[in-house]
Amino acid sequence: MKRLNGMDAMLLYSETPNLHTHTLKVAVIDASQYSTAHEGEYGFEAFRRTIARRLHLLEPLRYQLVDIPLRLHHPMWLQNCPVDLDYHLRRVQVPAPGGRRELDDVIGRIASTPLDRTKPLWEFHFAEGMADQRFAVIGKIHHALADGIASANLLARLLDLTGAPQNERDEPPSPATVPTKGRLLWEAQVDHAQNIAELPRLVADAARGLAKLRRRSKQRTVNPDLAKPFNAPPTFLNHVVSPVRTFATATLSLAEVKETTKHLGVTFNDTILTVAAGGLRELLLRYDGRADRPILAVVPVATDKSGDRITGNEIGGMMVSLPVHMDAPLRRLELTTLSTARAKETNDLLGATLEGRAMGYLPPPLAPAVFRAQSKRADHNRLMNVALSNVAGPRERGHIGGAPVSEIYSVGVLSAGSAFNMTVWSYVDQVDIAVLSDDRTFKDTHEATDAIVHAFDELRQACGLPPATTVDTAMGPAPAGDS
Repeated sequence: MKRLNGMDAMLLYSETPNLHTHTLKVAVIDASQYSTAHEGEYGFEAFRRTIARRLHLLEPLRYQLVDIPLRLHHPMWLQNCPVDLDYHLRRVQVPAPGGRRELDDVIGRIASTPLDRTKPLWEFHFAEGMADQRFAVIGKIHHALADGIASANLLARLLDLTGAPQNERDEPPSPATVPTKGRLLWEAQVDHAQNIAELPRLVADAARGLAKLRRRSKQRTVNPDLAKPFNAPPTFLNHVVSPVRTFATATLSLAEVKETTKHLGVTFNDTILTVAAGGLRELLLRYDGRADRPILAVVPVATDKSGDRITGNEIGGMMVSLPVHMDAPLRRLELTTLSTARAKETNDLLGATLEGRAMGYLPPPLAPAVFRAQSKRADHNRLMNVALSNVAGPRERGHIGGAPVSEIYSVGVLSAGSAFNMTVWSYVDQVDIAVLSDDRTFKDTHEATDAIVHAFDELRQACGLPPATTVDTAMGPAPAGDS
């Protein structure tokens, strides 16, 4: 048995009928050369066989949620549980012509339904019917199981980086025994005693961090072009979120993003956030008719970047000001770089793990009801307008069942009052962009990915670099309105 940590539990408690807290991992498979190297055609059975023989490596997929009687503590994971692959592995048909747009629509529908908590909290959907002998694996995994770093490490265990099967064996888990109520209650009391003992240190660390931040804030120059913390302005992206999800993807060249980053002398993350600010400016002008003040983005930060960690949430969040009110791309870059530097400093002063430690004290009997009430009423989130993530994926090409993975997309969750989540996942020679929203926000969610691509072009032109090129290793683009 394994207790959910505070951040894991928060992601469980905050799930409501309109705010699902599963994440998506999408691997596009290019099977065009599969039959020349293997006997037969690529398909669902090859994928199923790979999962069945890799389960011993994919530990979180064998976790089952166990609630504590009377909700006296956070739930626990029952480990090493049997897995019904007939339930968890599903086939889905992508409609003709089977390109990026059609796949994105299918992913949006899959994202719109919550996971069943009476079973291990994941599903893999195998998408068939795609053009050019492509397939897709659409993984729906509860965020309580894994954050971005853990998910990347878990995905690496699923992929063959050599093209040949590695570490595969038939090893069905032994039946797990659910502890008695008495044992669950005893474990809860032991953990509570530890939490009580640790509380004075948490309070002291919080007080020290706030004092350091207060002193540093007085030293900082006030900049009217940076959004104030906890003062996110209302936008069309901020409203009561619907349960229906929409999804859109696009791909940039990793070499071109790195070239732009090197030319500007900034970090990769600063480039991504600047491009996001440019794309969001275009969308705000189109939908709100104005983009006259900065907005706030929450950017997850890993507190444990271990390459061996495949489960749990060891993350915090930085509040970053996005200068969507600036027309000039290089000025947007300057302000974004300043904002991210201040956000990192704030995070360090407060303590990167402080937020996660504090979440451990959420009251299990009350937290779900509070989150549910908030989800129904929140039409404006003062903490954030959007969520933006940047994850470094595998640098080597992976394979599933012997066929190469050509693209990888990932996206997190929508929060109360915020209907925009963008995740960038770099993979081999690509920067794969995914946007998650709801059906009340965009006429076509590909408007968002189009705007991001436009903003990248705009930034390159401001640097004197050639326009961005189409990435031929990925699916063809899906421009908005081109349906």
